Amino acid sequence: MIVTLDAKRRLSIPAALAPASPGDAFEATYDEDEDEIILRRVKRQSRTWLEVLKACPVSIDDLPVRSRGLPKKLKL
Repeated sequence: MIVTLDAKRRLSIPAALAPASPGDAFEATYDEDEDEIILRRVKRQSRTWLEVLKACPVSIDDLPVRSRGLPKKLKL
């Protein structure tokens, strides 16, 4: 099969060759020896923001308080 670039320099691969769903990520590398582009599917991370927050080593209570004041104007 021959795949060509469109006007915006994008590749279109038929779904029958590489089934994918929206949100799938691929790593593209160019192999100079073989003169080919290699696409590898990147493992999807199924972590939610709540799981990331729970895994954080610092407690929310230990974080410094944010200043609510207006930013100071620096004299240049």
